[in-house]
Parts: sequence; C-alpha cells; structure tokens
Amino acid sequence: MAEVTTPEEGYPILTLPADGIPDVVDSPEALAETRAALRAGTGPLAIDTERAQGYRYSAKAYLIQVRREGSGTHLIDPTAFEEGRPRADFHEFAEEVSDAEWILHAASQDLPCLAEVHFLPTHLFDTELGARLLGLPKVSLGALMEQAIGITLLKEHSAADWSRRPIPEDWLAYAALDVERLTELREWMIERLTAAGKLEWAHQEFAHLAEHAADGPHPRKDPWRRTSGLHALHTPAALAVVRELWQVREELAAAEDRAPGRVVADRSIAELAGRLETQHKTRLNRADLRSVRGFSNRVAARYEGRWLDALDHAASLGRAELPPRNVAPDGPPLPRSWERRWPESFARFNRVRPALVERAEELELPVENLLAPDHLRRLLWDSPATMDAAEADARLASFGARAWQRELAVPVIVAHWTD
Repeated sequence: MAEVTTPEEGYPILTLPADGIPDVVDSPEALAETRAALRAGTGPLAIDTERAQGYRYSAKAYLIQVRREGSGTHLIDPTAFEEGRPRADFHEFAEEVSDAEWILHAASQDLPCLAEVHFLPTHLFDTELGARLLGLPKVSLGALMEQAIGITLLKEHSAADWSRRPIPEDWLAYAALDVERLTELREWMIERLTAAGKLEWAHQEFAHLAEHAADGPHPRKDPWRRTSGLHALHTPAALAVVRELWQVREELAAAEDRAPGRVVADRSIAELAGRLETQHKTRLNRADLRSVRGFSNRVAARYEGRWLDALDHAASLGRAELPPRNVAPDGPPLPRSWERRWPESFARFNRVRPALVERAEELELPVENLLAPDHLRRLLWDSPATMDAAEADARLASFGARAWQRELAVPVIVAHWTD
C-alpha cells in the first residue's frame, strides 16, 4: 500500500489498496467468483456505491464496492448485468450475504440505488449516523478516518462521472479505498457508542434504516418550485413559464439520461421567465429565448421548438390555470406561520423546542437526531390543551419515532406542554 504524509496534518494518505486495484466485475463468470468469495468470507460487509449525479438524470449506481474479511475487495459494475432492463437484479446475491451486517457510510444516500438493483441488507451499520449520535463535530468519511484510524482518504473523484467506461484506474483505486477500512471504523465506533451508553440507540436507528431501505421516495408536490431563482419571481404568469420549461427539461433530461442542469441550467429558466416582469411583457418569443445564453448551448439549442411550445402554452393559460405564488406545504405548516391562526401551538412550540435543544446538548447529539423536526411539528401543530405521556408517546410512535427517542423526548415535551 503506497502512502505519503500530508504536511498539514501528518496523516498518511492512502493512495493504493493494500491488495492492489481489483478488476471490475462485469461478466457472469466474474460475478459468480465474487459471490462465492463473499460467501466464504467472515464478518460484516463494507459497502459503498458510486453514482453519476450531476452528469446523468438517473441516480443509479454505476459501481458497487464490497469488501469482506477473507474475500478481499470487489468492484461490481451493475450496469453490465442489466440485460436490457433499466436496472440489474441482485436479489439472489443479497440473500446469499443477508446474514452479515452491512457497513455503509451515510446509508440514506446509498440505499436508494441499492434498492433499484434489489441489493439490500437485512442488518446494517451506518458510520455517519453513528458519528452523529456520538455528537462528533465532523461526520464525513474522511474526517472520521482521520480521527479513528489516523489516515487520510483522497476525495478527488467523489463528484466524477462514474458512468464513464472504462473507469480510469485511479478512480478504481479511490473506490476500493472507500471500503478498505470501514470495518475498522465500525469497531472504533462501537467502542465509543458503548462507552457513551448510545449503542442501543444506534441499533434502533440502524434497524429502522434497514426496515425502510426499500421504501420509494416520497413524491414532491410541484417539484418545479425548487428551481433556483424562483424566489425572485412574483407573478403567476412568470411562474407558469418556469413550470412549463421545467417540465420540458425533465422530459428531455430523462430521455437522454442527462442531468437536467446539463440540458439547461435553473438560472437560465428563471432569467427567461423574469423577462415577463422586468420587460413588462405578456408573452415570450424566439428572440427572448435566444437572448438567454443557457438556451443557446449545444444541447438546449437542439430543442428550440420544444422550448417555444412551452412558452406558447404558458402564455395561453387562463387565470385559473396559472400556478399560485404560494402553496400550502405538505403536512402541517411551518411553525413560524402558527402565531396568528394557532397561537397556543405557537407558544407551545417555543417552549418545547428550546427544552429539547437543551436536552440534546446534555446528551451530546444534534437535536434533529433526538427527535425529527417533522415529528415535533406534527405533534405540536393545532394541538390539544393537554397531552399526557402515553398519548404523546403513541402519537410519536405513529410518526415513526424510535423507542429511544420517545423515552428521552416525551418527558421533556410533556413537562413543557403548558405554562
């Protein structure tokens, strides 16, 4: 294993895996060998994935890294096993190693793409979440490796286009190193969670993640409203332009499997829509479209007719068809809007939330890990004048709060429910 020393920190930098760079597993024969090796290995599996976010429309995995004691590191190309389907199907592979604990860092980022290929754990350990429960100030994999093991991981390929084939050798080295020392990090973290009396909390959190690993994403209402620059627009007509252009961009990006921002950037959509307001226009035309630089790039310019159709459709909408400037949020509104309509709930929130923050500080963990903000909001919004511990516990459980969270948070909530 090659190492150099960083002059700033003095930590050795890992540049090559201890066993060399593994070949990419991209054939049935190689996959069969990998599965046999992992079945014969012992202990937990270290897992990571590489995606092509920022380059591709899909968030699928383009590489899956797996390491187990006694079997070495394996770099699997799931796209090589799609066989004409949108995704590969590794459910039999997953069943073969389902008895093992899978170690991931920031599991919520990897589980969705692992779910797409039916490669999911029954038991897992999330090193990032463990670090949050410990109240560590830095929870990135690189920071934890430095603190726990005294090594530095280079992260220069974290935002690379992993759909590229063949994958460059230095990228493969980077990918293999991300799982090479995860088992050691897990052991270090277990020691500290045990010493802090938080290991059971971690087990409950990890069980919750594993139980919901296959859950699909919650669909967003009006996802076009997340367009950057939307806050600067004030009229329904301008919002309609954003909505129509955003929808066309989504269709084009999905068809080409290209990140939406690589078709046309958010700022270009907002800039074009803004001309209705800044230039006091009632509709936008070809000249307006071409005057915005983002619509003249090589990709966007091919679809000029689609953009113009979207602009024409936005201009043809009646008043009732235009999007409102503001929409009600999914679920209860944000607490800052409660004061006028739900003054008692507003006052209750401003008693309970600071008390939970104080309790979280005593426990040395982020308040959002003590109790999810959405769970607290749902409990307190338009709430009754009185609430006993049993009812608060039952309601939080129905939202998905874990037992350890309810045990710690409910007494604080009930104590501050009333003045």
